[in-house]
Amino acid sequence: MKTNILEDTIENNGNPTLRIVTIKNENGMTLQLTNYGATIMSLKVPNKQGTLTEVNVGLESVEDYLGVIYKENPLYLGSSIGRYAGRISKGSFFVNNDQYQIYHDDGVHLHGGKSGFDDKLWEISKITETTVEMRYLSPHLEEGYPGNLAVKVIFELTENNALKITYTAKTDSACPVNLTSHPYFNLNGKGTVLQHDLKINSSAYLEVSSQLLPSGKILNSEHTNFDRREFSKLGREDFIGFDDTFVLDAAPIKAILFSAETGIELNVYSNQKGMVVFTPKYFPDLPFAIDFSNIAFPAICFEPQNFPDAPHYSDFPNSILEPGEKYSNEIIYAFSIR
Repeated sequence: MKTNILEDTIENNGNPTLRIVTIKNENGMTLQLTNYGATIMSLKVPNKQGTLTEVNVGLESVEDYLGVIYKENPLYLGSSIGRYAGRISKGSFFVNNDQYQIYHDDGVHLHGGKSGFDDKLWEISKITETTVEMRYLSPHLEEGYPGNLAVKVIFELTENNALKITYTAKTDSACPVNLTSHPYFNLNGKGTVLQHDLKINSSAYLEVSSQLLPSGKILNSEHTNFDRREFSKLGREDFIGFDDTFVLDAAPIKAILFSAETGIELNVYSNQKGMVVFTPKYFPDLPFAIDFSNIAFPAICFEPQNFPDAPHYSDFPNSILEPGEKYSNEIIYAFSIR
């Protein structure tokens, strides 16, 4: 019996059509995607009660992602981020001594610009029982970035209840590339995540300015609120919220999140050097599939990626993709019950 469903095609003012795809694994774990922004709309995983919990924060319908209200409150809910995830400073960068101007707001370029990959219609190039492949060709100088960049993402549900997301890219001209996925997780499917247990295998973090731009300094996290190497409640006494880059240790598991209420544990794996952890204090008034209005700290994001603003810091991991090279970011969100 086929478990993938290519749902209704929706016209978008004469542009390429929106699509929704739903896939399931043998355990009932269910992933719903749209090709608008290569976005995760829904992710339901087994819980200790023997049912499924919606662990992804999404909107009610695909049309809501195109709505004016959402575009005025960009949260990048479950979307694919590019060409460059995170912030770039100074409104420009240099590649091979050539300067490229990029969109910015008061000197801050965020998540690929005014219309990044989260705002593009991707081509659904392949669907199997448990995988969806999407592609996007970013043309030369789109949002100011040099080179034609061919991007592919594969979403896969494994038999052991992991969501594996693999981004690859190739270019015909040297350019900065930093791709990631931006899902918001709540392992209870409701309420706050402050009582979730959290562990992050990271011994350092990036110092940032008031604009959340890296200063270039990598600081030791010991004896700070960034030290999450031991399990503790997310909302422990020193928690004030995160929108920060953790420098990842070599351990295979980069982060663990656990809810005693549902028994769901999330293990995060990645091949990247850094991971942005974001905990919005409140959500704006949007048509969410689950009502999170007036809930403090309703979700947490784990965004494995290169360091923000790496094009401006030679001692940060290299962010320039050269012709003939292949960029790869492999992210695994592995779910289990305990």
